[in-house]
Order: sequence, then structure tokens, then C-alpha cells
Amino acid sequence: MTATVNVYLDKQEYGKDKVRLLKVHKDTNVHRVDDLTIRCLLSGSSFTTSYTEASNKAVVATDSIKNTCYVLAKTSKVVDTLELFAAELANHFLNTYGWVEGAHVTIIRHRWARMIIDGKEHNHSFWRDGDETRQTEIFIKRGPNCKGRRTIDLKSSIAGLLVLKTTGSSFEDFVRDEYTTLPETKDRILSTCVDSTWEFNIPAVDTANLLSTLGQIPFNNIYDSVRDVTCDIFAKDESASVQATLYKMAAKSINNWKWLERVSYALPNRHFFAVDLRYFRGTKNLQEHADVYQPLADPSGLITATVARSLGARL
Repeated sequence: MTATVNVYLDKQEYGKDKVRLLKVHKDTNVHRVDDLTIRCLLSGSSFTTSYTEASNKAVVATDSIKNTCYVLAKTSKVVDTLELFAAELANHFLNTYGWVEGAHVTIIRHRWARMIIDGKEHNHSFWRDGDETRQTEIFIKRGPNCKGRRTIDLKSSIAGLLVLKTTGSSFEDFVRDEYTTLPETKDRILSTCVDSTWEFNIPAVDTANLLSTLGQIPFNNIYDSVRDVTCDIFAKDESASVQATLYKMAAKSINNWKWLERVSYALPNRHFFAVDLRYFRGTKNLQEHADVYQPLADPSGLITATVARSLGARL
């Protein structure tokens, strides 16, 4: 006979995922669009009985959570700043439902670029600009003893930024042993699909001041800057390795913005190997002669790192 083991609900979150929303800004003749995918999750001890006792007394229907996203998108003035709209949503759930202890909101923004028609950007026509997305994730909790304070964990990211350069990258002087077949190279194609995340240093704030406090941080400028730094260093760096280039990217963004606590990158190698054509009438296509390559998706190298602000350099 199997003995009964005592268990408890360790943690929980629930809510609505993959809420699709398109906000069209028509305040001028030049329209703007925000194409969003939203996840809103709620947590708190009051929800325990919905798991352990099948009681729905405290449960806010996920359909209501979905509808809240649409209603706030209609009235909000900050939909085009993901961090502020996510904070607005999270704060709404905490203010509306007194038993909710934490609200966890993630927003993904899909890229649309203006069509170029007759040599000019069109006022209201767009094309999907690749798979790259801008993302933000915020977790707002009630402060100790619910004394009108909020603690904020906030991070934003770029995901799926596909980049490639045809020179300016080498890979030499690495470990060689009986398992090594990769030749050293002074010049190679460097390509990766950038995922970068930056974490903000935000102290606990009063409920009434939460949105105004966050409004002082230039989130859109920071996003543009991190993306620009990523592309600029990728293009200009004479890369000795992906690791070395990654570190320069992250360190530069931390130095640029006092609000950034950590910057992380995940850079998978997208390999391009020169095709050996010497079997075809001695055609030269290796080393300095290479200009025909075979893309290899898998397996791929993966380089990750987080660069953090030193303790003495924090706000």
C-alpha cells in the first residue's frame, strides 16, 4: 500500500495568454500601428482554494482579463510604449481586485514598416518587417503588508533580430585535441539571430506614483539605443569571437543608460561553410577564394552571457 504524502501548493499563476490586439493610432494623417500579443497572469494566496478546494470565489475569469486588455488599449495613451502599457495593465488588476497580490504581464510587439510608394513612406500602408519582435515583461507585486507600495521587476528585450556580415570575423587559437576537426580561420561569415534582454533597476514605489515614476524612463529611446548598439558593434567590430563581440554590446548599453541593471544576449551561430568545389575541374572555393557557401542550421553554436552593473555604479 502506498503511503499518502503531504503536499502543498508551492506557487501559482493563471490568466490569459496570446491576446492578439492591433491598435491603430489615427491622431494625425500619418497612421501608426501597434501589433501586440499579450499575456496577463495573476497570483496570490486567495487563489489557493481554486486549486485545492475547487472554489472559484476569488477567480477573475480569463475572459474578463482578455477584455481588460482591449478596453485599456482603447483608453490608454501609452500603448506605443510597451513597458508603460504593461505597467498600466498590471496596476489595473492590482487596483481593481484587492486580493490579487501579483500581476505578471508580458507584451510582444510585432514589426510593421511603412511601404515606400512613389519614393516616400506611405501614410497608412505597411509591410511585415521580418520575424523580429520587441518584448517587455513586468511583474508588479503589492509591497509588504500592502501599505500602498508596489515592487516592480521589469525587463525588455529584442528577439529574433537576424544579422549577417560577410567579413570582419575570425576564430583562431582555440583548443585543439583529438576531437577537433574545425580549421582556424582569419576571415569568415558571421551570422546570428540576436536575442537580447535588459533588466531595469526600479525601486519600490507608491501606488499613486507608479505610472508617473515609470513615465520618467525613456523606454522607447532605450530600446532604439540597444538595437542600434547591437547592430553598430556587430557591423564594425573586428570580431575575434562571438563572445568578445557580445561583451562589447552589453557593456556599451549599460554605460549608455543609468536605468539598466543587466544586459543579456543569446547569440546562436548561424553557420555558413564554404563549399569544397575542387572536385569540379579544380574550382577554388576555399579560404580566400570562397564566395559560395552552404548554410547549416543545425547543430549550431550558442553563446550566452549577462553583463551586470557593478554595485558601486548603481543608481
